[in-house]
Amino acid sequence: MATSGTTGFDLNIDDIIQEAYERCAIVTSSGYDLKSARRSLNLLFAEWGNRGIHLWKVEQDENTLVAGQASYTVSSDVNDVLEAFISSTAAASNTSNTQDISLTKIDRSAYAAIPNKFETGTPSQYYVDRQTTPVINLYQTPDLSTYTVLKYFVIKRIEDAGAYTDQADVAYRFLPCMCAGLAYYLSMKKNPQLVQQNKMIYEDELKRALDEDGQRASTFITPQNFYPTSI
Repeated sequence: MATSGTTGFDLNIDDIIQEAYERCAIVTSSGYDLKSARRSLNLLFAEWGNRGIHLWKVEQDENTLVAGQASYTVSSDVNDVLEAFISSTAAASNTSNTQDISLTKIDRSAYAAIPNKFETGTPSQYYVDRQTTPVINLYQTPDLSTYTVLKYFVIKRIEDAGAYTDQADVAYRFLPCMCAGLAYYLSMKKNPQLVQQNKMIYEDELKRALDEDGQRASTFITPQNFYPTSI
């Protein structure tokens, strides 16, 4: 039996909105309804930012270290910083001689307890001040003796729903829950009788997508042994 041989299925914003309205048992061609649906879709993307890490939005960024400088601002489209390390070279210049050192992430209280935050040396810890644009604070401040670049993995925000002919900035495995989520949001405004039904479908679809959107890596748990000694 012949198959298509393609795996490029995707939906543009107009298709997503139409699918969501159909799930609400509504047919519309109103310009305001389209605008309202696109606004709800952007709110849905913002809500996903509270649901966990989306692997397709994890990227590596970097900043050049400055001697004695503790704070480094990340890109304005970053939601949070996951991991950070210092390196002897920029990513574009990595060689077999490149040296990286992982940094330990600490919370605000631990950072506040450091008595001299501008002590110079090799950075070993970082604190992320999660403002509208997150800021990475290093301790110690770099002396540039070996390590000259701060590299870090970030979660970037999902891009806004743009023109109706654009595609959504979403991995294909999230297409079902995106349509279900938008239908849930629209039913609150257009067809309240379907709110609970659409919410259950959305939460079920989203859970499956989030469960799938993980890293398949081995985990080893080793019990700690205690050997009592006689006195």
